[in-house]
Amino acid sequence: MFKKILIANRGEIACRVIKTARRMGIATVAVYSDADRNALHVRMADEAVHIGPSPANQSYIVIDRIMDAIRRTGAEAVHPGYGFLSENRKFAEALEAEGVAFIGPPSGAIEAMGDKITSKKLAQQAGVSTVPGHMGLIADAEEAVRISAGIGYPVMIKASAGGGGKGMRIAWNDDEAREGFQSSKNEAANSFGDDRIFIEKFVTQPRHIEIQVLADQHGNAVYLHERECSIQRRNQKVIEEAPSPFLDEATRAAMGQQAVALAKAVDYTSAGTVEFIVDGDRNFYFLEMNTRLQVEHPVTELITGVDLVEQMIRVAAGEPLPFAQSDLKITGWAMESRLYAEDPYRNFLPSIGRLTRYRPPVEVAAGPMLSRGKWLADGAPTGVAAVRNDTGVYEGGEISMFYDPMIAKLCTWAPDRGQAIEAMRTALDEFEVEGIGHNLPFLSAVMDHPKFVSGDITTAFIAEEYPEGFQGAALPDDEMLRIAAAAAAMHRVAEIRRARISGRLDNHERHVGEDWVVFADRREWPVRIGADRDGADVTIADRRIRVEGEWRPGQSLARLEVDGRPLVMKVDKIPAGLRLRTRGADLAVHVRRPRAAELARLMPEKLPPDTSKFLLCPMPGLVVSINVAAGDEVQEGQALATVEAMKMENILRAERRGTVKSVNAAPGESLKVDDIIMEFE
Repeated sequence: MFKKILIANRGEIACRVIKTARRMGIATVAVYSDADRNALHVRMADEAVHIGPSPANQSYIVIDRIMDAIRRTGAEAVHPGYGFLSENRKFAEALEAEGVAFIGPPSGAIEAMGDKITSKKLAQQAGVSTVPGHMGLIADAEEAVRISAGIGYPVMIKASAGGGGKGMRIAWNDDEAREGFQSSKNEAANSFGDDRIFIEKFVTQPRHIEIQVLADQHGNAVYLHERECSIQRRNQKVIEEAPSPFLDEATRAAMGQQAVALAKAVDYTSAGTVEFIVDGDRNFYFLEMNTRLQVEHPVTELITGVDLVEQMIRVAAGEPLPFAQSDLKITGWAMESRLYAEDPYRNFLPSIGRLTRYRPPVEVAAGPMLSRGKWLADGAPTGVAAVRNDTGVYEGGEISMFYDPMIAKLCTWAPDRGQAIEAMRTALDEFEVEGIGHNLPFLSAVMDHPKFVSGDITTAFIAEEYPEGFQGAALPDDEMLRIAAAAAAMHRVAEIRRARISGRLDNHERHVGEDWVVFADRREWPVRIGADRDGADVTIADRRIRVEGEWRPGQSLARLEVDGRPLVMKVDKIPAGLRLRTRGADLAVHVRRPRAAELARLMPEKLPPDTSKFLLCPMPGLVVSINVAAGDEVQEGQALATVEAMKMENILRAERRGTVKSVNAAPGESLKVDDIIMEFE
């Protein structure tokens, strides 16, 4: 077994690999750029080596810099994580030439299956059903338009070396094919150093289901069942689960056997993932093979008890797989929510800055792990729901504009899907993140969405259910009553505490009354509160609601029992009330005396300033291009500028017809949120 390995990556996956290596007694080496000097993975590793400037193409994907770090530290093996150099054949070959083990597949398998064009051709030769498309190289945007029209719109334009949603666009017409080709090409070059593009038919109403495979150097290969990854935005997965609520045993076995056969055909070793599109009749079509560990691998680990990182390390060290296909059962259900530094209220645009507060929910182990064919603890996972959080950040750390916006992967496990969803709801409500925009409210809203709960989902779920973007969850009336009752009880607790402040004037004792008025979500409810040592009885809307639990003024999280059911809320103080966040809703809840409530109704509403004559930068980023000039007339939907942030290009379009008065930014400039890019007449 190796004594020291280097992790050629950053963030949560580097931390994830370090945890397993530490448990196995293996020393670890981290690499870091200027932006990551104080990163969590650097703190966790036994050694750390600086490899260059902040941009990934000057540090994390420069093979020579990684090789230099290996030589300086004497690392015997390298785990590439995912992204960066994880599917780079030249990197695997460089390690082989140096006599350093690559904790991944051989370079030949990377070349055969890591390249999406080559892998599709091999799959076709092996008799695997594939989606119609053009597998050859595409010279320019006009050729992309001709090919797309020939296949038939809609089409998917994809980077051959892509992954993680980078370098991918859906085009519904010639103009979108032309734009999508150039943006995909640019993103692919910046993220992977490979700008080759291919085009395939975009299958409408599909499910994205993938099979995890694991193979050793002795001819053994198994599949560890499937993951459902259909909840996606801009082709980037947001929520994953294992197993899929859609597959039956026969389809699961057929997909698994096909995935293993494909891996064996290219002499694959290590962990890999074969991705499929599955239609409503459970017909499945090969998409691609990812020759690396997947972001969503924790849900597979939770339902199988297999540490995939450990098995990758053991396979790279020459050990045979310790289990057969018959040993790999599905136990329970697992969910994964990807927490991104993206503001859902601003169309999920990237957000950067300092994490002024970062408090994940308490982690609870799911059960024993299967290692070397033996369970490391007796019995199977218990009936208690489990919580796991894979992260690479910490409170006080910074989210940089240079890398992927993922903050953490929050996972839950439970005996069945319904309980796993409920565990995720609670875990999301307990997850405290402040200082940046993030998608926690959106994740909570999805967990409560009837379509998701039913399992009736496709890759179009987000586009169909949130066509106008996300503006917060609309909570049902019963839930709003529970929140209003809780807010009234909490506000009364704070008032009682303030009434007991020392130093008061004699004969000026303050009395906290029982009658209040609660305002929330443009609604109001008169309430009466009767309290005792254990809680409060709140009369609201002709109902009596019992509020119990531990909360003190100043606490940022409230865990209450309201009307006999748990209610977890993030809490901030605002004038005459509280800001409460729960289940995807962000509510300003004002609790006032009846007379103060009368006066509050007379107050004018403050309106936001009019910015309709400006194109404002929606996120911190780098201006890639300006498409118009002063004096130009623009049409609704016309591309005005392109801004790159967190390795993604964002095309900013005109919301209506108009004339450009002035352009205030130029390509190459770095902009902040709401910086003016251009002004209109």
